[in-house]
Amino acid sequence: MMVPAALLLLGALTAVLAPRLLARADWADREPVVALWVWQCVVAAVLLCCALSMTLSAAAAWQAVRGHVFGSAPRAVVEAYALGAAGPWAAATAVALACGGLWSAAMLVREVSRAHFRRRRRRAELLVRAPLLPGEEPTPGQLVVLEGERPDAWWLPGVAPRLVVTTAALRRLKGRRLDAVLAHEEGHAQARHDWLLHCSAALANGFPRVPVFAAFRAEMHHLVELAADDMASRRFGRLTTALALVELNEDRGVFGPSPAPQAHVQQRVHRLLAPPDRLTAARRLRLTAAAALVPVVPLLVAFVPALRVLGWGVFRE
Repeated sequence: MMVPAALLLLGALTAVLAPRLLARADWADREPVVALWVWQCVVAAVLLCCALSMTLSAAAAWQAVRGHVFGSAPRAVVEAYALGAAGPWAAATAVALACGGLWSAAMLVREVSRAHFRRRRRRAELLVRAPLLPGEEPTPGQLVVLEGERPDAWWLPGVAPRLVVTTAALRRLKGRRLDAVLAHEEGHAQARHDWLLHCSAALANGFPRVPVFAAFRAEMHHLVELAADDMASRRFGRLTTALALVELNEDRGVFGPSPAPQAHVQQRVHRLLAPPDRLTAARRLRLTAAAALVPVVPLLVAFVPALRVLGWGVFRE
């Protein structure tokens, strides 16, 4: 039975080659939303390869699983997969992949739990620093102003998400520049970037030696900021958004002689001031469609034996 092995090989090649190919692409920073979609499709393809290989290996190893997977399939289809010819490796492969899936789920639960704990702690601190009035209930999207000497703004997700800004930011940012910063944070919330960061962190922490997962986490942190910058700049202009970033971060040493810890802020400002040419709508559509087809490849590989049998039967009839 070669299909599970072919799926594992396809997943391994995708995990190794996809980050290298995407690193060479010159359009990712120009189209961060498309790049986010491409990365999600690539990671979904890798996970789908593992899930399909686990399912077919389990079907080959255990009759009970085979009955559930191929219960309504014609006998010719079952024979095409040569399930009875599988060696002892089928059970080991299924168990190993199942353990990997459980480990991934555990890492995601841990990441989400940690994020939930951090949100609860920050929400408790927020209530201490900005208590609600008697009878007042927190409303989703409510703007909260905190007394603070450091200019800052952030989005606090949760059941009742809030947009938080410090008084130092209000004093420093005026008019449209403040609106641009708030629009940037609202862009993160509307696109649910927090879930992308949670999933990428869970996979990278659970499988640190898998190149695609490590690159996925790094690119998510980079691309979500570019995407939020673009959302703000479309509403308030690139120059306004760039100046807002400068004023918000100038006291943090970002633009000094050694801006290494937060060099991405400087790169974001340069990108806003000298925007690269966007791809044409046709090319964006082609990239989006091509990325959507990447997870389809494992499905085609998994269903090749069945398609051959069914297609040949239809042709004979």
